[in-house]
Amino acid sequence: MPSCCSPSSSRLLALLFSLVVLGGVTGCVDGPERTEILWDTWGVPHVYSPDADSLMYAFGWAQMRAHGNRVLRLYGEARGRAAEYWGPEHLDSDRRIRTLELPALGRQWANDQNEPFRGYLEAFVDGMNAYAKAHPDRLDDAREAVLPVRPRDVFAHVLRAVHVSFVARGDLQRAQRWRRRAGSNAWAIGPSRSASGNAMLLTNPHLPWGEQFTWFEAQLVGPGFDAYGAALLGMPFPGVAFNQHLGWTHTVNTIDASDLYRLRLVDGGYAWNGGTRPFNTDTTVLRAKRDDGSMRTDTMVVRRSVHGPVVARRGDEALALRIAGLSQSGLFEQYWRMLQATTLSQFEAALRRLQMPMFNVVYADEDGHILYHFGGRVPKRDRGDWAYWQGVVPGDTSATLWNSVHAYEELPRVVDPPSGWVQNANDPPFTSTFPRRVDPSEFPDYLAPQVPRPAARMFRPQRSIGMVAGDSSITFAELQAYKNDTRMLAADRLLDDLLPAVQEHGDDRAQRAAEVLADWDRTADAESQGSVLFAYWLRGIMEDESPFATPYQPGAPRTTPDSLANPKAAVQTLAQVARKVESRHDSLDVPWGAVHRLVGPNGSYPASGGNGLFGLFRVLWFGEMEQGRRRATGGDSYVALTEFTEDGPRARAVLPYGNASQPGSPHRGDQLEMYAEKRMRPVWLHRDSIRAHLERRTTF
Repeated sequence: MPSCCSPSSSRLLALLFSLVVLGGVTGCVDGPERTEILWDTWGVPHVYSPDADSLMYAFGWAQMRAHGNRVLRLYGEARGRAAEYWGPEHLDSDRRIRTLELPALGRQWANDQNEPFRGYLEAFVDGMNAYAKAHPDRLDDAREAVLPVRPRDVFAHVLRAVHVSFVARGDLQRAQRWRRRAGSNAWAIGPSRSASGNAMLLTNPHLPWGEQFTWFEAQLVGPGFDAYGAALLGMPFPGVAFNQHLGWTHTVNTIDASDLYRLRLVDGGYAWNGGTRPFNTDTTVLRAKRDDGSMRTDTMVVRRSVHGPVVARRGDEALALRIAGLSQSGLFEQYWRMLQATTLSQFEAALRRLQMPMFNVVYADEDGHILYHFGGRVPKRDRGDWAYWQGVVPGDTSATLWNSVHAYEELPRVVDPPSGWVQNANDPPFTSTFPRRVDPSEFPDYLAPQVPRPAARMFRPQRSIGMVAGDSSITFAELQAYKNDTRMLAADRLLDDLLPAVQEHGDDRAQRAAEVLADWDRTADAESQGSVLFAYWLRGIMEDESPFATPYQPGAPRTTPDSLANPKAAVQTLAQVARKVESRHDSLDVPWGAVHRLVGPNGSYPASGGNGLFGLFRVLWFGEMEQGRRRATGGDSYVALTEFTEDGPRARAVLPYGNASQPGSPHRGDQLEMYAEKRMRPVWLHRDSIRAHLERRTTF
């Protein structure tokens, strides 16, 4: 980057930063060594810089240009001041953020950063602030209250997005009825199972579409690496990515890295080891902006036990939450080193830092290595199995208080298995490949469930395993086809019981419904007729805690659960839902895509895919719309296929909701139609191909 644009400090940037707009090109041009962003026709920024500080500055700039309003909202929420900025409807969020002390933790993380990473982070926020200063007209006035952005805001946001929304999600659901959904698919294909002899990687996280789960796709080319991938918005590093040598993706693993402790309240404190221990308390002021602009103030008391903050209270009991990884502030540095790695050994050296508190890692590289690792900070516990720690545990004794975690080598790991593949679809680590390479008996009972609940959650992993294990020579094109597969495995397990039972027990409506299901292709493709009816029926029988005659069995992990426990009751459910389907949709064989829609700013498209509990690999989650229709709200988010060839990586990708959310951007929802048609776009990795598809160029 030329000295005229060097981000050496925020104050210097404020004085020296300028932009000149000349046609479609913006920036200062000063010599051959400069930082530039080449924006391709899908709105993906390809950032080139001769130094890391300038690279991070431009990356912050790019995030603000594409998602400025959303970034500022996320940072404002992570400060616990959203109600102060935007009104009392944000008070619940502010209370949660303040209770979990995320602003203070974010400040501590920022202070903990070593050089050069402290400087990289400062450059990242400098780029954001510089964009906001140069283009105030492109940001909502209400969002500008958050400016300027500071490094501590970035880390408070990281803590909220990772430690709260992922790690502690289940415990917060139990304590505060707080609901979030997350999942993913991932495959790594080794040379022995690849038609080309090259390793391949499938990246397919499942997240809500928006908020802190928004993916931002980018290429970062700087000293020591050339990386392409997607960052969760507001974060200074790609979370899933590949470079010229290797790549990785994540899935949500079956990890328990947070726990709820039941406290018995005694004399202003809580019972502890036969005595009483006082809470540590702080009083904080919450401000909420009224419609007339005036401020209302509330106070709240944050109580902390030895376990962590109190997150719920009822009568003479309280619940305290303990989250692993809150003091591990080297997350940014770990991912930077992952981006720089060129070999499996270098990559694993970065992973061994265990700064990320959860997530499976699925990896492939140019040397043909593939890896599955059950990542995260798994507490070392002295008692109890998985089920015990899924509940609320006694908080009156140090016997249940964990203070250390398992090392990297103590966690499930598979490298280059004889099968030639590893996969994860949010199943436990024991089914990451077949023949099995992870033996449950070698790990603590609390590490992961051997019998997942509900049992139907194994249908999607079983579909995943069936596809990858059933093809001994997978091409790149086939990898894309497998990703878009919409077979409902649950139908293969259950219809062979249901249809004969209808003949014996069904009334006229059930008989007509059975005829539709008998003719159905057992997919959730947009044009599929029968899938809507089956989905209604499956949801109905799943209200029974034990709908399967053969429950899931660890000894038969690819074929159970199976069959109907009560076929007669299942027939009655079919008759009931058939009435509902006819009432809502006028027909029992209404096409899936007529009901399930992909709705964006440029139109509405028929959807293919659905809930993983149906055994679907192409996952979409839906919310209700008018006239009984349903609108996609999450599921498949960033999807990428990567092959590591002799000439370097090649890749295809799709980001259904597009790589921008700012009003007026042509990239809001511009990939939704492509996703609806099961297409993916080529990823442009070299300057020549990027320039051939250049929309805009920004130089600094």
